[in-house]
Amino acid sequence: MSFETPTPAALGLQRHSLSGQTMGTRYSAVFFAPAGVDDAAIGAGLFAAVDKVDSQMSTWQPDSDLSRLNALPGQQWLALPEELMTVLDTALHIGRQSQGAFDIGVGELVNAWGFGPAKAQADTQQISALRQRPHHPAADGLELDRARSRVRKRQPVTLDLSGIAKGYGVDALARCLDGFGITRYLVGIDGEMRAKGLKPDGRAWAVAIEKPVRHVREVMGVMELSDAAIATSGDYRHWVEVQGQHYAHTMNPLNGQPVRNRLAAVTVVMPNCMLADAWATALLVLGETDGVALAQKRGMDALFVLRDGEGFEEISLVGGQRQQ
Repeated sequence: MSFETPTPAALGLQRHSLSGQTMGTRYSAVFFAPAGVDDAAIGAGLFAAVDKVDSQMSTWQPDSDLSRLNALPGQQWLALPEELMTVLDTALHIGRQSQGAFDIGVGELVNAWGFGPAKAQADTQQISALRQRPHHPAADGLELDRARSRVRKRQPVTLDLSGIAKGYGVDALARCLDGFGITRYLVGIDGEMRAKGLKPDGRAWAVAIEKPVRHVREVMGVMELSDAAIATSGDYRHWVEVQGQHYAHTMNPLNGQPVRNRLAAVTVVMPNCMLADAWATALLVLGETDGVALAQKRGMDALFVLRDGEGFEEISLVGGQRQQ
């Protein structure tokens, strides 16, 4: 006995694809829905979802809620939107769980190395000055009052949410489609993706994993995704060159410098993209030894790509177990 896989048309579904600009890159949504679905309304909803995240969490917008928080004097309470409070709370929690490897209090370092909105190149004098000062993690500098949705600084700290806000934005796209009753979709912002359900033919969504090579867009492999999110952090897309050396945009709060270890990229799969985004950053910072060990201890699904001479070595974990 054999069974034929139903086609989208047989299920009364059509493939829809919408996209737009946000956070200095693009967002996308591919989904299957009935033919009469209102693409214009869904498109407006998707844009509103990511625009809301950007208006709250961008350091590039001087009037964003995050920028207002960064400019806030110490010991003053500031009311914040619930979405931003959720991201801050999650970020501090992951900071503690990652032994300080994930820290949103690296805003000054990000700016000094030329990755912030102020400058397009590294400021060696500012970098040198920051090295002379002890780094205080965001968990020490912030006090969150979730009941009243407000926050204050206990000590000076400049926040940067680039390691978690994009993932939260992907989750916002997913919630938007959920609100329209759509149950089969793949949404993403740049390389961070979240999938729900299966395609009408019964297959999972295919997500390409990039080869971590500068200046080149090349697929290294494909991962199937359903009812999960995926995020990658690496040293090959955003970087600066200082005195002939390449420095990645991800900061290591443990030594106050850009990440420099054997890891070229870390990909993490989790239930939502906010968590996947933050944990990919944390594991990249921790490196090929401590990062793998922590992922194993926490039972995570992760792919570590290590530079090995002119090639790469892969360490794949499923449920924290190393795969052969």
